[in-house]
Amino acid sequence: MTEVLGTEILRAVERFLKTSREPVLCEPGEEWLAITPDNFALEARGACVQLQAWDRRRNLVRRVTAIQREMRGKLVLQVARFGKLQGGALELIDRSRAVRDNMPLRSARLGFREQFRRFLRRQFPAYKLAELTTEADLEHTLSPAYPRALLRQGGSAWAAIGAAADAGNPDGVLTFGLIWLDYLRQREPSLALQGLVLYLPAGRAKTTCLRLLFLDPAAAQYRAFVYDDDGLEEPVDLNDYGNLDTHLDPYRRRTLQPARLETPDVETVDRNDGELSFRVHGLEFARTAGSELLAGLPRKRAAELSRLRRPDAPDRRNSLYRRNPEAWLESQVRRHIQEIDASLLAAPVYGQVPAFAAADRGVLDLLAVDHRGRLAVIELKASEDVHLPLQALDYWMRVQWHVERREFQAKGYFPGRELLPEPPRLLLVSPALDFHPSNERVLRYFSPRIPVERVGVGLQWRKELKVMYRSGTP
Repeated sequence: MTEVLGTEILRAVERFLKTSREPVLCEPGEEWLAITPDNFALEARGACVQLQAWDRRRNLVRRVTAIQREMRGKLVLQVARFGKLQGGALELIDRSRAVRDNMPLRSARLGFREQFRRFLRRQFPAYKLAELTTEADLEHTLSPAYPRALLRQGGSAWAAIGAAADAGNPDGVLTFGLIWLDYLRQREPSLALQGLVLYLPAGRAKTTCLRLLFLDPAAAQYRAFVYDDDGLEEPVDLNDYGNLDTHLDPYRRRTLQPARLETPDVETVDRNDGELSFRVHGLEFARTAGSELLAGLPRKRAAELSRLRRPDAPDRRNSLYRRNPEAWLESQVRRHIQEIDASLLAAPVYGQVPAFAAADRGVLDLLAVDHRGRLAVIELKASEDVHLPLQALDYWMRVQWHVERREFQAKGYFPGRELLPEPPRLLLVSPALDFHPSNERVLRYFSPRIPVERVGVGLQWRKELKVMYRSGTP
C-alpha cells in the first residue's frame, strides 16, 4: 500500500512536468528554481517520494508526502520537515502561466500584511508604525514572503516581521528577521533598535522559538507572539520551548562481512545502524542488509557512475555528475577532514547523529572529535544558502543537548575516548565563493557560547579539498 502511495505521487509530478512548458520549483521565501531533465530527480520511497533539484547556487532536497492540489499550471506538494509528517508546501509551477497565478498570491500577502498591521497596533499602541512593507529587496536579501515593519517611539525602535500561517516555510522568518534588524541598524544609525518582534502562527512556532534561545541577548532583545486562526495573538514565554524533540540511537557495530564489491572508486561508509553504505563520491549505489547486499544500481550502472562522477569527468552537465553536490563535498571532507581542521581525528566520523532530517534541509551533517575529546559539528553546503546558519544551529543544539547528558559515550559513539563536556564547535563548510553574503550578518546574533567558524574551500574542491579562508571563533 505504501509503495502505491509513493508511485501515485511520482506519477502526478511526472504528469505535470510532461504538460508544462516552463516548469519551476517554488518554495515560499525563496527564488524560483527552473526545472530541466538535467537538474531534477525523483525517487519513490515507500509512501513518499524524494525530490531533488539543483542549480549553480543551491541544492534542494525534500520528502514529498502527498499531493495537496493539482490544477492547470500548478501542482502543490506537501513536504515533510525535520523528521515529522507535518510540514510545508512546495509548488511546481508552469512559468508560462505564472502571471495568472501570481494574482492570488499577491492578494494573500497583502491580506496578511493588514493582519500584521492590526497586530502591531494592538500590541504596540505607544509606537509609531514608521514602515510596513512586503516588497522584495534582493540587494539586501529581504523576502516578500514575510511582511516587515519598523516601530518607533522617539529615539527607540523595534524591527518586526511576520510569518503567514499558509507560508510553506514559516521557520525561515527568523533568518529574514535578523537580516531586517541588521539592515535597519545600518540604515538608521541614530535609532536605538532594541531588537526583533516576531509574529508566528500557532502550532508552527517551535523551531523559531527554540532558535531564539540560542541567540545573544546582548546583541538584541526578542519578543515573540503566536496567533490563532482568528488572528488573535498572545505573547510567548520562550522558557516553554526549552525541551528539544531529539533522540540518539545506540551505535551498532557490524559483525557480518558483506559481499565483495569490485567497482572502481567505491567508498565504504559505516552507517550508524551497523550497515555499510557503498558510494562513489558521496552518491550511494548499494548498501548492506545483514549478510545481503542491496544494490540501488546494477553493477554495470555502478561502473558507469564511477566513470561519470569524477572530478575530471568529460561531461560535467551530466545529471550523475551534478546530483547531490553536498554528498560529494561530504565525501571529500570525510576523506580529508584534517584539511578542514588539523586538530580533528580522521576517524571515527559520524553522519546525521543524532537522528535528524538533514536531507530535508539540503544540508549534510558530520560529527567528529578533536584530539582533546571536544566534539565538532560540521555542516556542509555546496551552494549559497541564506538559511545555512540557523539550519546549522538546529543541529548544533541537538548535539549540545546530548553532550550535556553525556549520552554519546553511553550509546557507543567515539569508543575508547573521553569526551569533554564543553559545547561542541560548529564548522560551516562551503565553497569560499558560495557563502551567502547574509550568513555573516546572521551569525553576529549567535550566542557567544556557540564557537562557530566559517570554512571556505577552493572552487576545485571536487579535485582537491583546500581551505581558502577561515572566519569565526576557533
